[in-house]
Amino acid sequence: MAVLPHGAAVFLVDAVVPGLLELAGAEGRHALVRRLRTGETVVVADGAGGWATARVTAVQRGGVVLDVGPVARTPEPDVRVLLVQALPKGERGELAVDLATEAGVDGIVPWAAARCVVRWTDDERAGRGVQRWQAAAREAAKQARRPWVPEVHPLATTADVLRRAAGCAAVLVLHEDADVPLTRVPLPSGGTVMVVVGPEGGITDLELAEFVGAGGVPVRLGPQVLRSSTAGAVALGALGVLAGRWPG
Repeated sequence: MAVLPHGAAVFLVDAVVPGLLELAGAEGRHALVRRLRTGETVVVADGAGGWATARVTAVQRGGVVLDVGPVARTPEPDVRVLLVQALPKGERGELAVDLATEAGVDGIVPWAAARCVVRWTDDERAGRGVQRWQAAAREAAKQARRPWVPEVHPLATTADVLRRAAGCAAVLVLHEDADVPLTRVPLPSGGTVMVVVGPEGGITDLELAEFVGAGGVPVRLGPQVLRSSTAGAVALGALGVLAGRWPG
């Protein structure tokens, strides 16, 4: 598997094509803030696994000019993880997205669970919320030096999540009272594993029953009770090892 060169800043572009590239807009301003100099090496990525090293050939007003080298591709993992994240309070939603992205999540579904304190009450508010989560995922992917930016899906109801669960290879519902630890759950060798994280008030009995009825398995991560905004990242760390997503 091709590995991004150590230490080089990552910039996201629409398409990675060898040759000269004028990096402008938000990414160009980011390059200027980092005080890049002519001759420095950076990485450009398309957020869908394609990337290349590039050399800064000029620094100009509004951005930099890059000489992009040959394109490499990092494939998706055999086991993908889709995080269903109940809406946390305040800025903890963006924190949950940031941590999950750094931990390697492949997709994120904002979930309007029954006990969520936060409510994206109309299409406009939901759209803004998804945009904030998308921006958090994009920035976290760059920070984590990931050539893949996880997709943030539209706001989902429980019924929406259950429909998505039907196409997953496994559905794991994080629950503090679960009898089965994550370490003892058989995991697939391929396909999508859905990880469901409830709100601060917890998943209701009805929601839990619906997930179990759809083939979901309630699991616990450990003896501590984790915040809604951090539980997903902890589960992803465990799955990185247990499902072979992190090569040795």
